[in-house]
Amino acid sequence: MRVNTRTGPVSTHFVGPEWWVAAIYLALALLVQIELTHFVSVRGAEPSFVLIVVIWYALRTDMRAAAIFGLIAGLCEDVFSAQTGAAWTISTTLTAIFANYLTRWFFADSIPVVAGVVLVATLLRRMLFWVGMALQGYPAGHARTHLHEALWEALLNAVLAAIALLAFRMIEERRTR
Repeated sequence: MRVNTRTGPVSTHFVGPEWWVAAIYLALALLVQIELTHFVSVRGAEPSFVLIVVIWYALRTDMRAAAIFGLIAGLCEDVFSAQTGAAWTISTTLTAIFANYLTRWFFADSIPVVAGVVLVATLLRRMLFWVGMALQGYPAGHARTHLHEALWEALLNAVLAAIALLAFRMIEERRTR
């Protein structure tokens, strides 16, 4: 809520985190994902810190901002990936829109709900990614392997999102004391 000096309190529409905060989180997530996630792979799957940041932002902003943020995040992933074309850009943008659309039915403060959204969003993003890769001519034949990795990635992402929310709550709780 802002205060107008002439008329008193004015209710404003919540538009989410500041863009520069989200940009810093995205840059850190990209750095961690590029440099460190291959060390923490589980059964061939690596967590996606970029997707977690995209979902965090998408759940706390409007659809236009979520789509733009997803587009930028996916574009960054495509720039740093080899031979993915625009698959990450398209899949991350559509996943951000999907996550933002879900905020019409729940509050984004519940840890189980956010973890569930991250789980479903991971699976959706992976499906869209592989559809995009197939349209670009990527040969089929490893569907079982990709599904296996997507399921493990969804679980990893959901657990990491829950841990991140718990950590942010603990930090926030210590600040208010």
